[in-house]
Amino acid sequence: MDMRTHSPWTVVELDLESRLEVLPDVQTALDRITEAAGMNSDAAINVGVAVRESVVNAIKHGNGFDAAKQVHVSLIVDDDALEIVVRDEGTGFDPDSVPDPFAEENLLKPDGRGMLMMKSFMDAVQFTFPASGGTVVRMRKRLF
Repeated sequence: MDMRTHSPWTVVELDLESRLEVLPDVQTALDRITEAAGMNSDAAINVGVAVRESVVNAIKHGNGFDAAKQVHVSLIVDDDALEIVVRDEGTGFDPDSVPDPFAEENLLKPDGRGMLMMKSFMDAVQFTFPASGGTVVRMRKRLF
């Protein structure tokens, strides 16, 4: 894991291998940022779930566990919010093609709820697909 801090604690960037074993590193960085930003513990837990789901999706679906590809995570604190940007190096996807987790045939499946959790726990979630490839997930949570 490569971690760079650009100012006292405003921006932290993580360049991660496409392995699930990096999740504790992401959580540690996120815990430090949410604590320093003064986020309450319930909100910090919810943000952690959303970020973990996004990073797992980037590793698994975006990069396909390809060791040659990385997941890039930025944690950005401004005056009133925490913004998290997760970018993979995959081929992208169509968000409208993701199965509805509330559909009867999906209710008992053990997965398929990541986007729902991101949208439920964050104040804003946006998916973009750069021409260079991959998926960028931008999530925002108000601090107060």
